[in-house]
Amino acid sequence: MARGATAPSLNLKGRGDLAELMVAADLLRRGYKIAIPYGEDCDFDLVLIRSNRLERVQVKHVRSDGSVITVRCRSHSLTNGKIRRIKHYTAETIDFIAVYDATTDCCYYVPASELGSGRSILHLRITPARMDRSWARERLRTT
Repeated sequence: MARGATAPSLNLKGRGDLAELMVAADLLRRGYKIAIPYGEDCDFDLVLIRSNRLERVQVKHVRSDGSVITVRCRSHSLTNGKIRRIKHYTAETIDFIAVYDATTDCCYYVPASELGSGRSILHLRITPARMDRSWARERLRTT
């Protein structure tokens, strides 16, 4: 499908699968090797092979507003369609969160060290802030 073409509506699982494929392709284009864990019970979606190290990557699909990406840094365990448990990602369970933004068709990578002890939401600014804050930098230089 051509870039910018309208795709059929995907359900949650379909969007996650698409994001995993887009991130895998992006990592391969960058010259890395990847592995895909078998089954659905891992805390991560991909394994990045970099400098002879294995790094766990959790992949997220988002649709930004073109300026800021909001990433949920958690997943839900479901039983019979009901939330059984909320799992927050930390550096103990993953090494990176990879974010595929369907709006910009780009992948972004955040080290798990940015997640602390399990934050719920992460915001990534992908364009410069609209407000000119140069006055604040000038004020800091003069004081």
